[in-house]
Amino acid sequence: MGMRVLVVEDETRMAALLKRGLEEEGYAVDIAADGTEGLWLGSEHDYAAILLDAMLPGIDGFEVCARLRAQGKWAPVVMLTARDSIEDRVRGLDAGADDYLIKPFAFAELLARVRALLRRGNPERPSVLTVGDLQLDPAAHRVTRAGVDVELTAKEFALLELLMRHVGQVLTRDRILEHVWDFAYVAGSNVVDQYVGYLRRKLDRPFGREDIETVRGTGYRLRAPAQDHPVPTHATPVSELS
Repeated sequence: MGMRVLVVEDETRMAALLKRGLEEEGYAVDIAADGTEGLWLGSEHDYAAILLDAMLPGIDGFEVCARLRAQGKWAPVVMLTARDSIEDRVRGLDAGADDYLIKPFAFAELLARVRALLRRGNPERPSVLTVGDLQLDPAAHRVTRAGVDVELTAKEFALLELLMRHVGQVLTRDRILEHVWDFAYVAGSNVVDQYVGYLRRKLDRPFGREDIETVRGTGYRLRAPAQDHPVPTHATPVSELS
């Protein structure tokens, strides 16, 4: 079969059982004992599937999965969790996992899940977001405006992605904080305003645009492009730049 599977599991006995069982089914198996090693192996190799324990020392399974997805690694991931809580399942799926199993599970069920995922093949890369001449590729972590590459930090990228997914909608500072920073900053913090400023300096001003709008007392919105005038009159058309 020649299919290689990565098992990221810190319980030695469990890891050994999974390795033995998978090898008997004809899979080649690599074992990582913690999140850091799992992330490294997952980044370096293309696996047919990854079995990922949720509770790992160091970087947990949710974080490992999210980071692999951010690197454009789309091998099917089965999360193994000891807790049957809705939050854990939602966190796992939000992090990009394809399936999850609650411990203790029957090995036959694990095999069935792995086979089902392998039949499905790798999930599609998330689609590229386009708003006017602004493009954001979540898998490649790349942003271009009018065909020009724009370098963004991880937080700037997450903020722009949020604005592009809700083009034309006003997003409150709280909503942005929750999504981009994962927790509420100290009340009155101006971190959102700072980062909107960074995005404007990189994406609006150099291109003669004012697309990231401040909605007084509420938050921010990315202006929807006018269908008939995609290029503002004061901007040089791309064709004349080449």
